[in-house]
Amino acid sequence: VRVAGAVRLAKAAAVHVDAADAEADVTAAADALPAADGGDDDAQYTVDGAEDHELLWYATQEIPNLVG
Repeated sequence: VRVAGAVRLAKAAAVHVDAADAEADVTAAADALPAADGGDDDAQYTVDGAEDHELLWYATQEIPNLVG
């Protein structure tokens, strides 16, 4: 998810981010999602592959270093 506008830090409890090594799999999964929802087994395999990556977790006080 890309956030186009400002989000007040007070609204955030934490931030979860994909690691750089997950980018290709997550992008492929996002592209394959409509076909997977339609029952395409190959597309579902691609979507499932993105779940193998763990999200990085950042506390609110770490957010300025993450986006800065």
